[in-house]
Amino acid sequence: MIEEGVPFPDFSLPDQDGNLVTLADLKGGKAIIYFYPKDDTPGCTVEACEFRDSAPNIPGARVIGVSPDSTKAHRKFIDKFSLNFTLLADTEQALSSAAGVWVEKSMYGKKYMGVDRTTFVLDETGTVLKVFRKVKPQGHAQEVLAAIK
Repeated sequence: MIEEGVPFPDFSLPDQDGNLVTLADLKGGKAIIYFYPKDDTPGCTVEACEFRDSAPNIPGARVIGVSPDSTKAHRKFIDKFSLNFTLLADTEQALSSAAGVWVEKSMYGKKYMGVDRTTFVLDETGTVLKVFRKVKPQGHAQEVLAAIK
């Protein structure tokens, strides 16, 4: 798991429109990179809509959501909920693994691999300023907003 004060892992992932986004693209301003399990599911929708509503109040910071979903699923999710930020398709879990959020989970006694809902706040150089682990979707965007102001 990535800790505060270390550089965020370099990456190159497609956004909802198939355009590649890299860590270098985010440098020069703060970034909020939040990892979530799946588009258009109850908790993930709450979290995304809260970031949508909070994004205009986060000065100088770019919000980026990352999940294992495809670019097509991301485009549908953005269109359905009028999301105003970028979603990255980490279909091979390369960034999720590098960030330490692709973990073994358990539900109803069945073990499987999935995303541990986590948010990273990066400074202008790509260094991790703050890590939010075991995120609860409700109220999380406000928690992040309060931490970076």
